[in-house]
Amino acid sequence: MVLPVLRSIHVYPVKSLGGRTSDDIAVEPWGLDGDRRWMLVDKADRALTQRQQPHMALIDATPLPGGGLALSAPNRPPLRVEVPGTERTVTVELHRDTLDVAEAAGDAHAWFSDFLGTEVRLVHLDEPAHRRPVDPEYARPGDTVSLADGYPLLLTTTASLDALNALIAAGARPHEGPLPMDRFRPNVVVDATEPWAEDGWRRIAIGEVPFSVVKPCGRCVITTTDQRTAERGKEPLHTLARHRRVGNQLLFGQNLIPDGTGVIRAGDPVTILD
Repeated sequence: MVLPVLRSIHVYPVKSLGGRTSDDIAVEPWGLDGDRRWMLVDKADRALTQRQQPHMALIDATPLPGGGLALSAPNRPPLRVEVPGTERTVTVELHRDTLDVAEAAGDAHAWFSDFLGTEVRLVHLDEPAHRRPVDPEYARPGDTVSLADGYPLLLTTTASLDALNALIAAGARPHEGPLPMDRFRPNVVVDATEPWAEDGWRRIAIGEVPFSVVKPCGRCVITTTDQRTAERGKEPLHTLARHRRVGNQLLFGQNLIPDGTGVIRAGDPVTILD
């Protein structure tokens, strides 16, 4: 019997920008180290994502020592951004949450605004341990999350992606497949499972770090966005609506909350605890 194994690890230093792959990473109570600590907001102080601006996929943010960023994008000069102090904070809206964040320097705002063609600002979450609780319907008191949509980590499996791609190939838009895993922006990708096995998991361990599997992930229009070109199609939402709809949610992947801290590594065994 082949046991599940952690195939790859991914972090997104700036919410909704390009991701980074890591061989090993620390797990904090609020998610992976360095994941989604930065975010863009619009003129109304609301979170900006690829839902509104698909060209955000084309921007690369490389983490720097100390938590800063090295930014690059097509036809733009590179820019280094340092972690801002907490002297100037602003209250922003992220989905249904409001939280205080620190503003980056003005040249970062101008750099992003010029590339996206709309006025935006770059902000930083300085205190993930205290700023934003996880939805109490699915979490314990004290559970927190960074600037991810709602939960500290997202897990997907290669078997489920293969099954989804087979459904796309047999459907009305086979030319849109097969889709790569980056459409789903996971943090951890697991190999060697049966398709959709993760639907039945409640607790797992990756290496020695335990996690609660708390909620399937409802997918949005970002999954239809090619992460290399920013072009949009209809898949996978067209196929998920036919085969993976529960209520008004189109499901792919599972949200995780860490039950402990430690380091996970690509190649770690994934143990199903419950």
